[in-house]
Amino acid sequence: MTTVADLLDTLTRAGELYERLADGAVRCYACGHRCLLREGRRGICKVRFNQAGTLRVPWGYVAGLQVDPIEKKPFYHFLTGEDALSFGMLGCDFHCAYCQNWLSSQTLRDPASDLSARYIREITPREMIALGQRAGARVVASTYNEPLITAEWAVAVFKQAKQAGMKCVFVSNGNATPEVLEYLHPYLDGYKIDLKTMQDRRYRELGGVLQNVLDSIQQAHALGLWVEVVTLVVPGFNDSTDELMDAARFLRSVSPDIPWHVTAFHPDYKMTDRGGTPVETLRRAAEIGQEAGLRYVYAGNIPGRLATYEHTRCHACGTLLIERYGYIIRDYRLTAKGTCPQCGTSIPGIWTNRPESVRLHRPGMPRRV
Repeated sequence: MTTVADLLDTLTRAGELYERLADGAVRCYACGHRCLLREGRRGICKVRFNQAGTLRVPWGYVAGLQVDPIEKKPFYHFLTGEDALSFGMLGCDFHCAYCQNWLSSQTLRDPASDLSARYIREITPREMIALGQRAGARVVASTYNEPLITAEWAVAVFKQAKQAGMKCVFVSNGNATPEVLEYLHPYLDGYKIDLKTMQDRRYRELGGVLQNVLDSIQQAHALGLWVEVVTLVVPGFNDSTDELMDAARFLRSVSPDIPWHVTAFHPDYKMTDRGGTPVETLRRAAEIGQEAGLRYVYAGNIPGRLATYEHTRCHACGTLLIERYGYIIRDYRLTAKGTCPQCGTSIPGIWTNRPESVRLHRPGMPRRV
């Protein structure tokens, strides 16, 4: 049986995010690892490799492709109510024990993997965008696995998306470099970053470095990308009051307008030794975010159980602006200019200029799928 690794090596092309060194090695800078790759060697991600002094990178396929609500990414201040054409490839530069997209992210770490070729769909950027347009998607999202390690492919897709008038977003672990963010910047509108912990030793357990992620949040915001940050609150890993406060204060130091999503963990992949995140822990995390001065704090993965932290309210007057239940939009009251209808305050985010077009689900209405 053809292994997924064998197949993926044929679905590559010469990359752009690297430098050649005098001895035939290459230095990749698609992610914060900056792997030094000698001839025939692979990066930590397993999908970028040196072939005769040229960095080969993933190209021409997807392992996941579907239309999702933008709220699922999650983006709560980015074209609320719209759908995103979501695509992903394979591989990751982290090795999180609790990975909840482990099939796409971690399969290549198993040298005995015999994942069938049926999981791989060869496709062109033009074909992908045509599919998204037929589905009515206004956003294209590189997601599922870590998009930084397939950044050249994402840019090829985003170029087609921009020509079609679509917005483009990354759903990423944030282990970026200044070079890759500058490379993405002309084509990228939004960047969702996971801030997994505020302890560097914990980040190293996951395969990363805390400072790389903090720098990425700051640089993405400075570049003018719309940034939202997610912290998966894992019992016994990152759920202490001090650590949550450290995360919230850091985000506040970048901008009080960055939405912070504190989301519930559930046992998965290799971390099944603990239960899911208690609702009260998420409540405490959300309250910490507000205490630190963040204007928009959301609790996720528990629809309806902390409704106060699912909705968007005006930070100036408290008016309810967007009512949510999970990924469902039940009411939308922002004006066409993205302002509060009650007090006129501009609400930070990227909003539709046609609020009447936002698809709502109210009791008695068919649920959007």
